[in-house]
Amino acid sequence: MAGHRVSRRSLAVAALSTVVEWYDFTLYLYFATVIARVFFGGGGAALATALGGFALAYVMRPVGAVAFGHIADRYGRRPMLLLSMALMALAMLLTALLPTYSQIGAAAAWMLVGLRLVMGFSVGGEYTGVIAYLLEGARAERRGLVASLAAAASEVGALLAVGVSAVTVGALSETQLQAWGWRIPYLVGAALAGAVWLARSTMEESPDFERLRAEHALPANPLADAITHQWGGLLRAFAISALGSITYYVGITYVPAFLSSAGAMSETAALWLSTIAAVAVILVTPVVGLLSDRFGRRPSLLALAALSAVLPIALFSLMAGGSVARALLGAVVLALVAGGVSAVGAIASGEQFGQQSRASGLGLGYTAATVIFGGLTPYVAQRLVDATGSPLMPGIMIAVVAVAALPVFALMRETAPLRPR
Repeated sequence: MAGHRVSRRSLAVAALSTVVEWYDFTLYLYFATVIARVFFGGGGAALATALGGFALAYVMRPVGAVAFGHIADRYGRRPMLLLSMALMALAMLLTALLPTYSQIGAAAAWMLVGLRLVMGFSVGGEYTGVIAYLLEGARAERRGLVASLAAAASEVGALLAVGVSAVTVGALSETQLQAWGWRIPYLVGAALAGAVWLARSTMEESPDFERLRAEHALPANPLADAITHQWGGLLRAFAISALGSITYYVGITYVPAFLSSAGAMSETAALWLSTIAAVAVILVTPVVGLLSDRFGRRPSLLALAALSAVLPIALFSLMAGGSVARALLGAVVLALVAGGVSAVGAIASGEQFGQQSRASGLGLGYTAATVIFGGLTPYVAQRLVDATGSPLMPGIMIAVVAVAALPVFALMRETAPLRPR
């Protein structure tokens, strides 16, 4: 097995480059309250409208997953990862150069949403492409750990996004922020994406793809192959991604907007609290990935789904209480659970598919769930909180998805190559 691995350098580039993917994509959500003022004119409905723009970008994720999955399964993982990162760098740069609502009115919001759609398209192939590459390049007994490093790197990207947002908001006056300061985080993202593109240009191709190409075994239509022969894997990947998406986007990235809109703390304080939560996720993710190698994907997912069903309602109630200490405790515990699901979910989803159409199947199954349970959920959570006045609604959303996913995980076969204990 060791002879078929890619170099450690290529594995590191693939795993760590997810920093940029999630910095660029989640920056919008962490910066949502600022975006609402700069591009949507401010006012009571502006935040919900801005979150709706975030949700729209998710509609493009399955489209991008299908397009990039086809490229990965037909032409290689490496060219797909280069193309997706090039599109991301361009979208970030153009976003940084956009005119604002005060300059051209509602047209600014439409231009922003258009670029978000481009980014959603490129992200559609990013994470699943990286997971497919790591699954095929790592040793079988360390796949969980290696893939979890990509999930941890994603959290580093999210940490960087919330940190840059907090520094920008805290260092500038409201006038400076709306005039030009909001552009700084997007310029940082464009530069990071360009640097990652250069690093990815040195990566080796996946050994599994090279073997399939040498054997002339590449499917003419990878997506059709996945739907026809691996539909069970599609359903299981959908369930895994549903839980991972809602725990991440409601349990982590929606929290700053929840805390500020609920009046629990200031915008800047909420962003710094999320920074602490992101650090906790980074620390726990590789530990959970290693545990999934030792004890299996199935028991790990079952335990995390059970925690997701029991804890979130109480934790959102805790965070809305107005105490900084309680808000911190709630945010950190929610983040730890979400980080655990991401750590196991990535590799478990990839292992549901065979090599011939892995990128297409993984991309479609994984990203289709994010449209419903990822991008839409912060918007729905905010609407439900506004409509009911109850801070429990985000926690109820997570619990419902977790309960629905539990039977799927219970019936799932083990995919980790477990060693004797």
